[in-house]
Amino acid sequence: VPLSHSYRGLTLVLTFLCYTSYHLSRKPISIVKSQLHPNCSALGPNPSNDSNNSAWCSWAPFDGDNYKELFGALDNAFLVAYAIGMFISGIFGERLSLRYYLSGGMVLSGLFTALFGLGYFWNIHVLWYFIIVQVFNGLAQTTGWPAVVACVGNWFGKGKRGLIMGIWNSHTSVGNILGSLIAGVWVSSAWGLSFVVPGIIIAAVGVICFFFLVEYPEDVGCSPPLHHVRVTSTEKDPEAVTSTEGVLGVSGQSSADGSNGPWEPAEEPEAISFLGALRIPGVVEFSLCLLFAKLVSYTFLYWLPLYIVNVGEVLLGGTARRGRAWSISSPPLLLLTAHFSAKEAGDLSTLFDVGGILGGIFAGLISDSSGGRATTCCAMLVVAAPMLFLYNHIGQNGIGVSIAMLIVCGALVNGPYALITTAVSADLGTHESLKGNAKALSTVTAIIDGTGSIGAALGPLLAGLISPTGWNNVFYMLIAADVLACLLLSRVVAKEIRGWCGCMARKRGYVRT
Repeated sequence: VPLSHSYRGLTLVLTFLCYTSYHLSRKPISIVKSQLHPNCSALGPNPSNDSNNSAWCSWAPFDGDNYKELFGALDNAFLVAYAIGMFISGIFGERLSLRYYLSGGMVLSGLFTALFGLGYFWNIHVLWYFIIVQVFNGLAQTTGWPAVVACVGNWFGKGKRGLIMGIWNSHTSVGNILGSLIAGVWVSSAWGLSFVVPGIIIAAVGVICFFFLVEYPEDVGCSPPLHHVRVTSTEKDPEAVTSTEGVLGVSGQSSADGSNGPWEPAEEPEAISFLGALRIPGVVEFSLCLLFAKLVSYTFLYWLPLYIVNVGEVLLGGTARRGRAWSISSPPLLLLTAHFSAKEAGDLSTLFDVGGILGGIFAGLISDSSGGRATTCCAMLVVAAPMLFLYNHIGQNGIGVSIAMLIVCGALVNGPYALITTAVSADLGTHESLKGNAKALSTVTAIIDGTGSIGAALGPLLAGLISPTGWNNVFYMLIAADVLACLLLSRVVAKEIRGWCGCMARKRGYVRT
């Protein structure tokens, strides 16, 4: 096996584990919400005999009637800090060692995640403590995405980038699933551990990343992918040059003949400016589309378990069966419930992320074969809107229907989100207009994901404000966001369609001649 292939595999595995741990550490808050303000009447009488206190089992300060607004404030503290920090993070990522930047951010993320959970053991009931921890955690977590996408982009050319990154991007859903399951183990007994354990995990993976991550192929004497290469005019097959060159000297020249090698590195380019990245064709359109796509995805990320708890009445044959509990190991056709526990709702919500894995792979495969990234995103968003409507209205008609709808909605919602944040970001970060300057990749990724993070902050906030008026209104908001995301890509979709039509016309012309 060529050395470059081994390092590519190592890079994929390490960055996959890194960002899996990032999402693993973000998920516990959505699982713990229903435990911070549970249904106390279901637990029996108040042991303190205070009949006027209907929230005796809740964790202050989330024991009031405004608990949903406070949950929204927690989500927003993290997500607003994340959105603001993301625009700055990419600029630092282009100028600092990605290995130091990524591993340092992971250790800090682990610290602040654990500090949230330690509030349980320290018996802290002050809202500002949790808000401040969320803000600093949001800032620390901005180190992740620009760094991992830049690392993968440094090792992989355009080729089958959509499929490779679609599979690789399953780290988001895998992290959400693992975060839900890990947090669910302690949510009912000692919810602080639901944060402390993920915090330890992400810090440990950060240490592993520090020792083993290789940022650039040139660092280990491997030839870079095509978008790093300065091709001369006499070369007719640059792909062949890249694939046959093999391992190079550390200086960037062929180990056999440094002066006559088929490629030679250009001078170290300067990192692109923020405004320069915005001028890359497609960056603005995809950034705004991701704003609304991520609004939908993160609303599910933070509110789906609570939604399942609140409207978890499942019918079998038209008869409500109360008191039965569903778990991830339960026979789905036998166990149905009217009231899910926090752990059961967390387990069921993981099916949305299972769909997200399938959707990301499907979107990458289709966009690779068609060459239409924007068209693939738009098609999935168009179908997602009615499916969200159906899930809200029929998703609780049976456990089988609920499982199927969660997987389908997860695929359609997270497919475009995954494609834009991975393959599209890497494509634009190595756009032909940059003339081989790979120093734009982290900045472009940060701009796109930072804009998307504004939507990620707005979604849970709006859900917290709207949900007291009814969950139907929350879903109407999500459907409207999906439609807007699709419309914002219309110009790029039209350009792709014109390109296909022109290609077909040329092919017909060749056949006639």
